[in-house]
Amino acid sequence: MWRRLLNAVPAAAWLGGYNSATFKADLVAGAVVTMMLIPQSLAYALLAGLPAETGLYASIFPLIAYAIFGSSRTLSVGPVAVVSLMTMVALSKVVEPGSADYLGAAIVLALLTGGILLIMGVFRLGFVANFLSHTVVSGFITASGILIALSQLRHILGISAHGDTIPEILSTLVANLNGINSVTAALGLLVLVFLFWARSGVAPLLSRFGVERNNAALIAKAAPVIGVVVTILCVWGWRLDSQGVAIVGTIPAGLPTLIWPTMTLELVEKLWLPALSIAIIGYVESVSVGKTLAAKKRGSINANHELFGLGAANIASAFSGAFPVTGGLSRSVVNFDAGAVTQAASIYAAIGIALASLYLTPMLYFLPKATLAATIIVAVLSIVDFSILKKTWHYSSSDFRAVMITILGTLLFGVEVGVICGVMLSIGLYLYRTSVPHVAEVGLVENTQHFRNVRRYHVTTNDKILNLRVDESLFFANASFLENLVYSKVYENDQIAHVVLMCSAVNEIDFSALEVLEMINQRLNEQGIKLHLSEVKGPVMDALRYSGFGDHLCGNIYLTQFEAFEDLTRSAQY
Repeated sequence: MWRRLLNAVPAAAWLGGYNSATFKADLVAGAVVTMMLIPQSLAYALLAGLPAETGLYASIFPLIAYAIFGSSRTLSVGPVAVVSLMTMVALSKVVEPGSADYLGAAIVLALLTGGILLIMGVFRLGFVANFLSHTVVSGFITASGILIALSQLRHILGISAHGDTIPEILSTLVANLNGINSVTAALGLLVLVFLFWARSGVAPLLSRFGVERNNAALIAKAAPVIGVVVTILCVWGWRLDSQGVAIVGTIPAGLPTLIWPTMTLELVEKLWLPALSIAIIGYVESVSVGKTLAAKKRGSINANHELFGLGAANIASAFSGAFPVTGGLSRSVVNFDAGAVTQAASIYAAIGIALASLYLTPMLYFLPKATLAATIIVAVLSIVDFSILKKTWHYSSSDFRAVMITILGTLLFGVEVGVICGVMLSIGLYLYRTSVPHVAEVGLVENTQHFRNVRRYHVTTNDKILNLRVDESLFFANASFLENLVYSKVYENDQIAHVVLMCSAVNEIDFSALEVLEMINQRLNEQGIKLHLSEVKGPVMDALRYSGFGDHLCGNIYLTQFEAFEDLTRSAQY
């Protein structure tokens, strides 16, 4: 019974051993995350084109839902930059931004995203994250970070601008430069400079005054809160809103009310594909963060449970009247560094956000949008990673091209095209690499029983024996490559009497590849050449035996490559 509950509700694992020491650690972490989440949640709601309060709503019940069903003990979910951008892009193509239907569409998008994640969890599709190349995802996130940062410049400068791509954003920014509000620009730039300085300057400064290093780093994370408080006081005290400084305005006080999303078939048809993109990208980002944090404590996460956890969080966000959420890097790192032991820290953070929604929202009336924009810019620039270009340039030309195409596609054509490029390129890279497998001609290393590539090592070979090591599973996409390679090698050397396929790296042979092997066997046999296999793994051997391939193989199946080479060398002498 307990095991079933544990499998269904991962929270049962940490609830069973919860104690006062864990409570204190989680409470401190929850308080720290709360301070970070208030300005961040407001900022990401602004990025998504939604009312500020929806950011707070997306940081209450979704956190609790994930705490119950998620497998990571330290991952913190909520609004994140990339998902907020994808939300804005998806919704702006369906309904008019700022209209009454815009929020309704956001709620439906969150519900669809959660539903897709839950369906993936039911069918145990957590492995789909493996089909998205890390380099391609990094390229997409980098490009998205650039788009987000540029899109927020309009709030920093106090001008009007729009667009989902680099050309659109830059052209509208340049066209409206003559309308810069000097007060807004001064305020926004000062906050921007302060936040950038705080990331690297506050912790060393506090350390000089005797503050412990980890505590100093956590205090530095609270810099956005300081920026919010100071700028609110400035706007309120000097009435800067009367000088054109855009402010958040009235934020309704209170907790989110239960909302039943109003869905139409037309709206679902328009939003299901963006919801799928958000679900996959959000899941990949969340799992990567969760794995990183779990590894630091020698733990692990369950990919399928993550689907249920994130699905439940998005459904909770939808019924809260908010937008899609996922696990965030910055808030999760802060949660981890603050000493969070279990997901109870997220529950305490949710309670903190709820209290802020009840009692602090009137104080946020004079919060400048420029401050929130500066918070977004500083946060997203931390995920921009151009080093991936240098790394892939030196390591793999195909990976470099994939990253560049993803970045340029996202910047020039928008996030939707970027997502499609990323998925297609990830699949394309996999198919390309598996369709052209590495096959090495090998020989015997002197005084050993090891076989290595003849191009890399000084080895012993036999002109009558062709030894080929296949370094990939054989399936329909690469079987023809192997067939052509074998024939070309045989035609190059008319002395060859035996072809040995070393299968130590072959984990599977599908039916198409089996038919190709049978064809190779037949054609070689017609030429008086015998085909042999060596070091065939058990499951592959079982499949070959069931198919009857071994019965009409013109050669033998050897336990080791050394045994094959020794036996065939002796027979070639006679």
